[in-house]
Amino acid sequence: MSISCPLCRHQAALFYDFKQRLYYQCGFCSAIIKDPSAWPDRETEKSRYLEHLNQVDDTRFHHFVSPITDWVKQHFSADARGLDFGAGHAPVISHVLQQAGYNIKPYDPLFFDKPELLQQTYDYICSCEVIEHFHKPADSFALLRSLLNPGCSLLCMTELYHQGIDFHAWNYKNDPTHVFIYHRNTISYIADDYGFSSFSIGGRFIQFSA
Repeated sequence: MSISCPLCRHQAALFYDFKQRLYYQCGFCSAIIKDPSAWPDRETEKSRYLEHLNQVDDTRFHHFVSPITDWVKQHFSADARGLDFGAGHAPVISHVLQQAGYNIKPYDPLFFDKPELLQQTYDYICSCEVIEHFHKPADSFALLRSLLNPGCSLLCMTELYHQGIDFHAWNYKNDPTHVFIYHRNTISYIADDYGFSSFSIGGRFIQFSA
């Protein structure tokens, strides 16, 4: 059994099969793909996201996103243009940075659907716990790359799979909206294929340089 990887288009072979829960792993970029027949529709996704009790003034949430917000503060001035892509219903990254005087706007296709924001370019784009939800990662990364000014940064957070993880016991896969899971090799592929000059990984934090 195999499917086509929605990122690199190579074949992904069956990786995990438990009680009809199927996942495939790409033989080229090492991504793990949830069986597409089990992907949630838009309304199911929205309902799931609204279950997250995130509040923009929750200091625990501020700490969680701090790898991104701290990096922005260290590397960009307040007048740099930023986009919080996939901001969700509680756009905490935008809130934290706007409170610090930064010029950043939230975009989310479900909660802040402002297509005009995708017609502009940015010095940095933040995408926290978003990329694992991409149904069309090839298109999504092409879009994100096109929105970046030369020499600027895409900042992501997601939990990467590696061989030391017991996939059966790994809770990260159990969120029904997590359909595309990344490996370090997947990040390397994205950097190469989408023309990023470099990338770095620190735990869940991934920084791509345009």
